[in-house]
Amino acid sequence: MKNITVLILIAAISFGQTGIEIAKMVDEKPTPKDMSNKIKMVLTNSKGKSRTNVMISKSIGNNKKQITWFMEPKDDRGVAFLKIEHNDKDDEMRMWLPAFKKVRRISSKKKGDSFMGSDMSYEDLSNRELNENEYKRLDDEIVNGVECYVLEIIPKKEVKSSYSKHISWIAKNGLYGVKEESFDKRGILLKKKEYTFNKVQEYYIIERVFVENVQKQHSTEVTFLNVKVDSGIDDGLFHEKNLKRLPRN
Repeated sequence: MKNITVLILIAAISFGQTGIEIAKMVDEKPTPKDMSNKIKMVLTNSKGKSRTNVMISKSIGNNKKQITWFMEPKDDRGVAFLKIEHNDKDDEMRMWLPAFKKVRRISSKKKGDSFMGSDMSYEDLSNRELNENEYKRLDDEIVNGVECYVLEIIPKKEVKSSYSKHISWIAKNGLYGVKEESFDKRGILLKKKEYTFNKVQEYYIIERVFVENVQKQHSTEVTFLNVKVDSGIDDGLFHEKNLKRLPRN
């Protein structure tokens, strides 16, 4: 009888949580101090033709600072991307383009642009700040056997997002994303996203992202390999000068 009472209490607490409370739980879950990985990104167009990129990426502070170098194919080798997120001003984003021997600064006005021809925009590469969105809890659902909270996430006007809203499915056990649908400024479905996570130590680490642009019939599959966490990455790595320095591995 005692166990039944506890289960009823947990269910009541879970049911009573608001959208913002669930979003805070996700925001406060444990994350690595730093992470490094190899990334395979496959772009597929409406005719089924694919292109594959291989990158090496390092990040700290829950991906607040990230540097990524393109290793393959040959014509993209050396291209590099640096992102530094700020709480009190626009994020810094820069691309090193070796063919032009110049660093391109990406302004906040361009955050809706595609990242290297993929179905992810520069906005998609940044964390969503908790206070920059409104959250509404929708009915819970089960997705591929995973019990999920469902949130409607609406960016505030001052954020100047390229999206009107997102519908996000979040695993109750682990608080990681399972899938998401993102809508354009007209309120029409633009992207479908699927996520796969793996537990590493105490963290849920992303293993795969599949993004489909339903309007362009184009998709991007991103797979994360050779993942290492809490390895002691130096904060000094995240500097424009290091965009030009390809890592050995």
